[in-house]
Amino acid sequence: MRSRTHIRPRLFPAGSLVLALAAAGSVLAGPAGSASAAETAGRADLRADVNRDGRVDVTGGSDKSGEDGWSIGGRGAVYLPNIDDDTKRCPVTGPGGRPLSDAKLAACNDGSDTKVNGSADAADLARVRSVPMPGLSANAEGSLRITTGGKHTHLFLKRAGAWVLVTPATRLTAAELRSGVEFGVEATDIVRDTAKRDGRAVVRLTVTSGQKTTSDAVTLRVAPLLTHHQLQNTQQVMVTEVQGEGEYSRLQQKFVAELGKEVKKAGITTPLVKFTKYADPWAQDFVEPAYVNMTGPGGKPQVMRVMLRSAQPDRDAGRELFEKIRGRDIGVVQVTDPAEPDDWSLNSFGNLETIPPYAHNGRSFPAGRIIMGERKDSGARPSKVMRTMLKSQGMQDPLLLDTSWLGVGHVDEFVQFLPADTPRGWRIGVADPEAGLRLLRDAKRDGHGGTKMFSVPGRSDSPAPKETIDQALASRHLVSDNEMAARRIAANLEILKRETGVTDEEIVRVPALYTRDSEAFSAEGQDVPVPRLTRMGAASDLVDSLRDRGQQKWLAENPAAPAPAPAVRTSAYVPGAVNGVLLGRDRYLAPRQWGPVIAGKDIFTEAVDAAYTKVGMKVSYIDDWYTYHLGMGEVHCGTNTLRDASAAWWRQPAR
Repeated sequence: MRSRTHIRPRLFPAGSLVLALAAAGSVLAGPAGSASAAETAGRADLRADVNRDGRVDVTGGSDKSGEDGWSIGGRGAVYLPNIDDDTKRCPVTGPGGRPLSDAKLAACNDGSDTKVNGSADAADLARVRSVPMPGLSANAEGSLRITTGGKHTHLFLKRAGAWVLVTPATRLTAAELRSGVEFGVEATDIVRDTAKRDGRAVVRLTVTSGQKTTSDAVTLRVAPLLTHHQLQNTQQVMVTEVQGEGEYSRLQQKFVAELGKEVKKAGITTPLVKFTKYADPWAQDFVEPAYVNMTGPGGKPQVMRVMLRSAQPDRDAGRELFEKIRGRDIGVVQVTDPAEPDDWSLNSFGNLETIPPYAHNGRSFPAGRIIMGERKDSGARPSKVMRTMLKSQGMQDPLLLDTSWLGVGHVDEFVQFLPADTPRGWRIGVADPEAGLRLLRDAKRDGHGGTKMFSVPGRSDSPAPKETIDQALASRHLVSDNEMAARRIAANLEILKRETGVTDEEIVRVPALYTRDSEAFSAEGQDVPVPRLTRMGAASDLVDSLRDRGQQKWLAENPAAPAPAPAVRTSAYVPGAVNGVLLGRDRYLAPRQWGPVIAGKDIFTEAVDAAYTKVGMKVSYIDDWYTYHLGMGEVHCGTNTLRDASAAWWRQPAR
């Protein structure tokens, strides 16, 4: 495998969870009634936004029923993990400008102190109110405590226009109780493992007046951390802009400039988010944009974006999320386990995509469902601590597909999800190696076998590929490897069809071709190599090391079974068209194909256009051959998207 020094290489069921969460918070109460201030004058009554409309009802009963329970699609108050940095108070360097450790970078956010940091921070607090008790005696007083979830929850009291932390010593005066008190609740972290913390907080108010003591409690649950799906409109695009004046830097900067133009053409006016510090061009891999939200005042969504850092502790690019991106309404989450073996490539977020909302066979995923790739031939899987965190949100239980046959092993190399004006609302786009082979065979049949396989111009340090269509079809492995890829893709499609109910009519098949990393083509006795470079962040010997480690793990767990044969590992031969970026419901940006040009037309570009146009997509192209393609990635691998996060996950209709 030829090296390229100028490229940084890239290498519980939902229904059960709903029931488990509801059980953990107790059973929902009966139908809502009404409770006036006069009726509750003699007893404590605490209210939260149980019906999730953005208003805490202290005069009627709309927020009383179900205040002790919680379910995803029903009732129960929501509060946010307050992990942003609204006033940019968190340091990004230590004394003398020295870099902070990853742990220290992650330790600071608005929830890490016991203050409300301005009005923007106050907006992130879920509101709780006490029903006024006008008949209380002058010596009455109240106290509060968090009986469940206190380790990860802060409770604030609004007093004299300021937010004050509630402590065991805090007492509410008779005057405050008579008029009613407003509280604010924040979580200090997301839910990471429901076996250790289910995300509930139970707040109890106790009121003593003379010899009489009454109390009431409400239950809140931390909003789930959700990844984006393709039905959410793109609002901003992220990309790395590699600094410097070298040849690769120049080409990559040109890619960024062209990307900016395409984004504007798609109607996205917000400027690109550019990562500039660590020269890691794979912006899809070190971060997964996610979000949390709840209903705020007036019924408007209170949204916090959360940048999820990949479980790759030695990937410095993830530090820029803390150093540059974290701020107002933007938090960062870091999920790692130092004791866990690190499959570097599977832990990249090109290996995490999200199926749009659906319901099938009694299971509903109203916020979509995550897919990730695993290597079934070796038993290697993405980080367990990451998968546990994602599953613990109770919404998007990760589904694993087999990516053993891919060198990098990412799901974005062969599958995507596209908006559709259909009852389901979306389609599956999938790479089709059989269609790619047909294009070559048809060209050969029509007398064009001598046409160059690629039309990309060469460079002084990287000559253009020289093989012809005839040579490609006659190569040692290309045909058999693509027949293998077609079988593997078909097997993964069967999983997706079984899980989602998608039919063959809802699948868009996009011509593609794959090649093994070390493929070489023979031209009159001379090898004509097709250079490939692993997208992993280490030399190719690490690929072999991880493969061997996975094989050893499989043998240890299955001592009586024969070892599975290692799969052939491939990557895109022609730039992978499905590995592009959706800029709008009908605007798709694909990597330029650089395929064989016959009668003045690139036959792969024409075929890709036809596949997407048939389902109402307008396709534009961007050249990523030298910047990403030769590094075993494409446009999607080098970009990321921030999407609309305002939809109420508890109300979204599952398709």
